[in-house]
Amino acid sequence: MKNLRNLLASTVILFTSLTVSAQSADEIINKYFENIGGKEKLSKINGFKMNLVSNYNGMEIPIEIFNDKTGKMYVKVNFQGKEITQLAFDGKTGWSTNFMTMKPEKLDSETTENMLSQINDFPDPFYNYKDKGYKVEFLGKETKEGTECFKIKLTKTPITVAGKKEENVVFYYFDAENYVPIMTESEVKEGPAKGQMSTSTMGDYQEVDGMFFPFTMNQGGQEMTVKSISINPTVDAKAFEMKVE
Repeated sequence: MKNLRNLLASTVILFTSLTVSAQSADEIINKYFENIGGKEKLSKINGFKMNLVSNYNGMEIPIEIFNDKTGKMYVKVNFQGKEITQLAFDGKTGWSTNFMTMKPEKLDSETTENMLSQINDFPDPFYNYKDKGYKVEFLGKETKEGTECFKIKLTKTPITVAGKKEENVVFYYFDAENYVPIMTESEVKEGPAKGQMSTSTMGDYQEVDGMFFPFTMNQGGQEMTVKSISINPTVDAKAFEMKVE
């Protein structure tokens, strides 16, 4: 009987802690949406276009990024006056430019599969996350970049690596005062850095059409500054097509 009481007590404690964790995560996420402009405005966004610059060996490299709710996206780089499509996806097929030959090359099936699985991230990974089958967990507070943060674990759709499904987890650090993400961490799944944590930072949130977006970012040590953001822009369908010569 004593063991049964202990088991029941442990179960209640576990259930309670999980419930508190979920409620805390949802409270943070809801406050985040409220502070960046609201879920209603976010729901009306069909696409983003972002113009930014990245510093490379003292040079400013203009970059244009587009993505929309259908999964269409591109990343265009302007290098020494020449526009290069670094990556593009038309919702079904992905391709990139080989910087050695400067010719377009179709992405392998595994990369394409992973891109398809991430379409649900638009317009925000946390937007209706339960409907997407994503899970969140509040992991407490940590200090990042000298700022007290709420740490939330986001588990998304698994990705495929070398033919095997692997967990797809991103840790978000929300500024405890403003409730906006200032850092993310995720595990590198392949390549020389496999197993290490990749870190991205974001800051300088500014208003665009009633919504707030980060205007400074650092991804893997690459600093980028946003110059402009367009919401629901019109983009020529040819921008996503692989040009075969």
